[in-house]
Amino acid sequence: MTTATRTAPLAAPRPPGCCTGLLSGLLSGLLSGLLSGLLSRLLSRLRPGFLSGLLPALLAAMLWLHHPAAAAQASTTPRAAAALRVATAFDPQTMDPHAIALLYHSRVAFQLYDSLVGRDEKFKLEPALALSWQMTTPTVWRFRLRPGVRFHDGSPFTADDAVFSLERALAAPSQRAFQLKGVVSVRKIEALTIEVQLEAPDAVLPEKLQYVAIMNKAWSDKHGVQRAQDFNGKQETYAVRNANGTGPFQLVRYEPDVRTTLQRFGGWWGWADPRSGNLEQVSLSTIKSDATRLAALASGEVDLVLDPPYQDVARLKADSRITTLQRADIGQQYLTFDQARDELEGSDVKGRNPFKDLRVRKAVYHAINMPLIVDKVLRGQAVPTGAFLSPLVDGSPAELDQRLPYDPARARQLLGEAGYPNGFSVPLDCVNVAWRENVCQAVAAMLTQVGIRTTLRTSPSNQFFPKLSQGTAAFIEYGWTASPDAWNSLNGLFRTFDKAGLGTFNAGRYSNPKLDVLIDDIRTEPDLTRRRAMVSTVLRMVADDLPYVPLYRRTLTWAMNKRVSLVQWPNDQLEMRWVKLRPATN
Repeated sequence: MTTATRTAPLAAPRPPGCCTGLLSGLLSGLLSGLLSGLLSRLLSRLRPGFLSGLLPALLAAMLWLHHPAAAAQASTTPRAAAALRVATAFDPQTMDPHAIALLYHSRVAFQLYDSLVGRDEKFKLEPALALSWQMTTPTVWRFRLRPGVRFHDGSPFTADDAVFSLERALAAPSQRAFQLKGVVSVRKIEALTIEVQLEAPDAVLPEKLQYVAIMNKAWSDKHGVQRAQDFNGKQETYAVRNANGTGPFQLVRYEPDVRTTLQRFGGWWGWADPRSGNLEQVSLSTIKSDATRLAALASGEVDLVLDPPYQDVARLKADSRITTLQRADIGQQYLTFDQARDELEGSDVKGRNPFKDLRVRKAVYHAINMPLIVDKVLRGQAVPTGAFLSPLVDGSPAELDQRLPYDPARARQLLGEAGYPNGFSVPLDCVNVAWRENVCQAVAAMLTQVGIRTTLRTSPSNQFFPKLSQGTAAFIEYGWTASPDAWNSLNGLFRTFDKAGLGTFNAGRYSNPKLDVLIDDIRTEPDLTRRRAMVSTVLRMVADDLPYVPLYRRTLTWAMNKRVSLVQWPNDQLEMRWVKLRPATN
């Protein structure tokens, strides 16, 4: 009855300050000797009046070189060369790891924080802060924690921190609670052992724990951040701009919509792993303009662009100075409809909500020529899809990948049958990042041609994402990055919303009680064959009900300086711990 993962070897942290004394002494002596020689030559050539100003400055410089702080700074100078400069269109929004569950947030937050479990370079589950885990009874999982781990402030990681963090992630207003549905309690067994009590069996609980960050309880108590930031309420807390994790990098500074600066945490438990990279510093700049991001890459101002514009991918692949990596996305983009309100916000139809009629939702689907958008707008750097989860997700049926045909005549017919022969107007919300906005513009034009007069309404990330998580939009385009196990996605997207962590990203507030029962049953089904069959059933029901219109899955493309080597995961996450930056050559 018990199952356990493989156990990771213990990794000894690199001792801080190793060889510092020797290096600092050599550097101090060398540099002071050079300055002394320069000084003697200058004394023989320069005018007395000039020396009166120069001499004190040179003497001060020599004294500074013998100061311990100067020696320490000099000793780190060669390693500072391994500084990666990244450009992306998206800001992480907050440093609180439980406040939101967005790709662009996780890219940064999980350089600073670890989870109990992680993934290897093949995207397979592996130990992180938990060395091993086992199901001790059908409703209890026991996790043995990694010893010798320290937070960035030097305090040791214990079971108390793990218990606190899982409870914090479970509690409102955390947007990570949807991953932990079914967890009743978490308790400390020993200094480095915890148990998770479930309301019903869950055979794949460990799969759900990636991206549930472990925080320091004492630090959170000290700074009044025992609960997650209320991101939708625009709450400002200490954890928004500060962090104290156990991750490979620590936060230097977060400047919203400008830059996030990280530095290597020398005490990270994982640096002894042979996969580890050599980065000392990381700068992640938010550059919304496509042209500016690429200009920065071409000029050498940045080393890596995570979201190059699609129209430039072919040119980048042909550029001998640039390396491009590409991979199929495990996530995808959708349109979803308000199905909660009786009157559609922003529409000229009053007293009714057209999107509550399946015929209208089908009309939207038939009106969109997705292959044309992929070809002309995304320049072939995506795949049109009719599936609601990628085939890379366990249990997703391959046959659902076939889209309904593009058929504007059928779309108009369906609108007439639904009682809207003259169509109706509606706003479409989209984030104001170029490739997303361009797709939304094309969709709006196609819908308008069949009578759904669509007005594009774009907004920056900090305004767009609350509309998504609060379910306030009438019609919205957004993406979802799945994990290999389907349950998180089914629960997050398709289950009826409630504040306890169900349907957290069900932006249209779609509700189907029969679907809810199946999704809940998947969570507790221990047999993987039956589980896959249940996932397929849910996704076919979703396809029949059409609460979303599936659009496309991107081909993930990262463009980088040839000095950079890294691992590209299918969820578009960058693991800085594995990045290697070779020295520049003249």
